[in-house]
Amino acid sequence: MNHDEAGTDAGLLAPVWAGTRGAALLTDEAWLRAMLDTEVALTRAQVRLGTVPAAALGPITAAARAERLDVVRLARAARGSANPVVELVRQFTALVAEEDPAAAEYVHRGGTSQDVLDTATAVLTARVCRVLEDDLLGTCRALAALAERHRLTPAAGRTLALHAVPVTFGLKAAGWLSLALDALDRVRWLAGRRLVVQLGGAAGTLASYEEYAALAAGPPGAGSPGADGPGPGADPGTGPGPGADPGARHGLRLLDGFAAELGLGTPDVPWHALRTPVADIAATAAYVGGAVGKFALDVQTLSRTEVAEVTEPAADGRGLSSAMPQKRNPVLAAMVVSAARQLPGLAATVHQCLLAEDERAPGAWHAEWQPLREALRTAAGLAETARELAEGLRVHPDAVRRNLHLTGGAIASERLNAHLAPRLGRGPAKELLGRAAVRAAETGAPFTDVLLADPGWPDDVTAAEVRDLLDPAAYLGASAALVDRVLTRHHASARPGGGAPDEGQ
Repeated sequence: MNHDEAGTDAGLLAPVWAGTRGAALLTDEAWLRAMLDTEVALTRAQVRLGTVPAAALGPITAAARAERLDVVRLARAARGSANPVVELVRQFTALVAEEDPAAAEYVHRGGTSQDVLDTATAVLTARVCRVLEDDLLGTCRALAALAERHRLTPAAGRTLALHAVPVTFGLKAAGWLSLALDALDRVRWLAGRRLVVQLGGAAGTLASYEEYAALAAGPPGAGSPGADGPGPGADPGTGPGPGADPGARHGLRLLDGFAAELGLGTPDVPWHALRTPVADIAATAAYVGGAVGKFALDVQTLSRTEVAEVTEPAADGRGLSSAMPQKRNPVLAAMVVSAARQLPGLAATVHQCLLAEDERAPGAWHAEWQPLREALRTAAGLAETARELAEGLRVHPDAVRRNLHLTGGAIASERLNAHLAPRLGRGPAKELLGRAAVRAAETGAPFTDVLLADPGWPDDVTAAEVRDLLDPAAYLGASAALVDRVLTRHHASARPGGGAPDEGQ
C-alpha cells in the first residue's frame, strides 16, 4: 500500500449522511475553514480593542482561505503535535507573511490550539444546528399533516408486538410529531444557549492576551496602564488602534468581542478541561436520533408485507435488493434506525471525556474530536433522511382497517370487560374473555360466536350488544383530543425561531 496516497471519506459505509447537507458542513475542508474563521475573528476582536494594528487585519483575512492549504499534508503533519492547530498556525502564518511580513506577527496572537479547535467546533455546530432545525421543521410539518388527516382513522394499537386496544393512526402520527418537536426544542436549546467560544490562552487564565495588550499600550510613560488608547504619538497605521485596554479588563472584553464576532455565546470561564459544552453537543445529537428514530422504527414495522399499513416514498433505485427483484425495502427507515442506534455510543465516548485532568487533558480532549464529528454528521443525516421519509410516507387506510379487524373485535375486549365486570366480577369477566380469545385464535371461529357459546356468558347480554361493544371505532378514548393537543403545540413552536425550551431542559 502506498501511504502517500490520500484516501476518501465520502460516506461509503455511512449512507445516512453521504451527500447530505450536514456532511458537507463537516468535511476536513469545512473544519479547516472554521479554524481559519476563528483565527480571523480573534484578530478582528483584537483590532477592535486596539491590541493588534488595523493594518494587519487585511492580510490575515486575505490569507485565510482553506483552498490555499493542503488539508491532507496538514493532517499528516498534525501527527507531530497530536492536534491540527499547531501546523495550521505555522502554514497560515507563512501565507500571511507572503502578503505582509509585518502582519504575520499578529497571527494567533496570544492564542493556544484549544482556543482555535474548540471554538471552531462551536462554529461548525451552530451551522449544523441550522440545518438540523430546518429538517426537523420539515419533518414536523409532514407529521402534523398526517396526524390531522388521520385524526379519526381507527387503527390497531400494539403493545409488546401484539394488538392491544384501538387507537387512531392520527394519534400514532401525533406521537411521532411530539418526539420531533422535542428534538427541535433540544436543537434550539443547544444553538441558543450552549454554543460558546473557547478563549483562555495556554491554561485558561487569558494571561497571554492581557500581556500582549499591556505591551501594545507601550512602556510606562507612553500611556497609562489603564488607558483606552495607545500612547501619545502612536502611528495608527502600524501600531495598535484606538481602544487598547491592557490589564485585567482586557481579557474579559476580548472574550466578549471574540464571541460577538462569531455569533456565539460567552462562557463564564474558559472550558479547556470543563467539557460540558462538548458533551451537550453529543447528547443533543443522540437525543435527536432517539426521538426521530422511533418514527422510523415504527415505519419499519408498519411496512412489513403482512402489515402493509405504510410504504416509503418511491424513487428510482430506492429499496432494491441485489438478489430479489420483487422487493422494495424500507431503506429510508433503515438508515434512520441505523443512525439512531449508533448515536448513543458516539455520545458515550464524548461523555467519558468529561473526566479531564488539569487544565488540558492529554488524550481525553483528543478523543472527543472524531466521535463528535461523527455524531454531528450522523444526526444531521438522520434528520434529513427522516424528513424525506415523513414528507413522502404513504398510509394505506384499507390495510389499517383490515388489520384492525383481524381479531374479530377482540381488540376492544377491554371495553367489553368493563361492561361485564358488574355482572360477573372483574376477574371472572377477564378470564372469560381471555378464554374466548384463545379459543377463537385456535379454531378460527369468530370471537363473538365463541363468547356467546361460552357456558359462563350472561344471558342478559345480547349478540347485538356484544357487536356494538366490540366495535373498535367506538373505543378510541381521547385520541382525537390528544391529537389536537399536539397539533396546537406544533402550530406554536414548529416555525423558524419558535418555542425554544428554558435553560436546563
